[in-house]
Amino acid sequence: MNLITIPQWLTLNSSRAATFDRSYIILAFAMYMIGLIIVASASMPIADRLFGNPFHFIIRHSIYIGLSLFIASIVMQVPLATWHKHSTHLLIFGIVLLVTVLIIGREVNGSQRWIMVGPITVQAAEPAKLFFFCYLSAYLVRRRNEVMENVKGFIKPLIVFGVLASLLLFQPDLGTVIVMFVTTFGLLFLAGAKLWQFISIALVGLASISALAYFSPYRWARVTGFLDPWKDPFGTGYQLTQSLMAYGRGEMFGQGLGNSIQKLEYLPEAHTDFVMAVLAEEFGFVGIGAILILSMTLVIKALLLGRKAVSKEKYFEGFFAYAIGIWFSFQAAVNVGASAGIVPTKGLTMPLISYGGSSMIIMTIALVVLLRIDHEIRLQSIQATSKGGRKK
Repeated sequence: MNLITIPQWLTLNSSRAATFDRSYIILAFAMYMIGLIIVASASMPIADRLFGNPFHFIIRHSIYIGLSLFIASIVMQVPLATWHKHSTHLLIFGIVLLVTVLIIGREVNGSQRWIMVGPITVQAAEPAKLFFFCYLSAYLVRRRNEVMENVKGFIKPLIVFGVLASLLLFQPDLGTVIVMFVTTFGLLFLAGAKLWQFISIALVGLASISALAYFSPYRWARVTGFLDPWKDPFGTGYQLTQSLMAYGRGEMFGQGLGNSIQKLEYLPEAHTDFVMAVLAEEFGFVGIGAILILSMTLVIKALLLGRKAVSKEKYFEGFFAYAIGIWFSFQAAVNVGASAGIVPTKGLTMPLISYGGSSMIIMTIALVVLLRIDHEIRLQSIQATSKGGRKK
């Protein structure tokens, strides 16, 4: 019996015999473990006060990871042709979820974004994002020439986006709207839409987002707090100033695991939206750099996979991979940027790192979709090679 060593297993993905890319699994598990450690460190003080159990959020986060892996094992068996075939049904299901949350959703901190399913809380916007990107990828396969040639093909997906955006704004959830807008914008660009169309939609989008921020008092307070957080450090700028203090204390190598001061309930949402601030305080620039490298590697692999799929005329798979790559990169950039004071606070989780079951599960499914796309492309190449060998 020939045993495969770990170095051989890691390098086997370059072999013709490999039917999936193991580096996706390595990246995912690295981010799971880092996320689990930093969520554990960041959540203990607040968990002890709220539940009398410092391990409350750690246990739940571990369950979310386990549930994500279980669902991933099921989704991995689903061919991309099935995603393509049912893309419209998935979109409709996503819209139903967004309508349902407005009717029976649970309200937290003024936002109605969660549906209670027994002991599980589902954030409706998370599956809606994935299903919309699946639908958009299928639409671009059906109407690619129309998108490239006239305005009608370009406007249709934006109408669908408008419906989803309207439902999200009723929650309200402007952060998810912006992520979906940027991903839609990028995917249409990669599909070959004309430059003037992009300039037009970019101007309309920026004007709309600016208007939504300006005419909403709490959103405008976030913008002004972002521009000068030290003007009101105990009011509108409180969360950002505390986050910036965490970054400042972290310096190059951090204060060490467990030694964050800001997590002692000085920094709100320390284990969710601002988990990167705690990581920066405890592990410094080196820790943040490591997370960004892992995220960037995953994003680059997704975009390269999309290009590879398109080059093999697997357009749905290619556009879907592009969408996941853009989505992952922008959400990560906004999360880190918000905690570092680069962009206004948007309430978006750090993919595969932050505490949050819905985000963890959906991001894991997106990662599995990339793995499945890679698997199908490799399998197709192996089968083509085998047929070629038999003909000779």
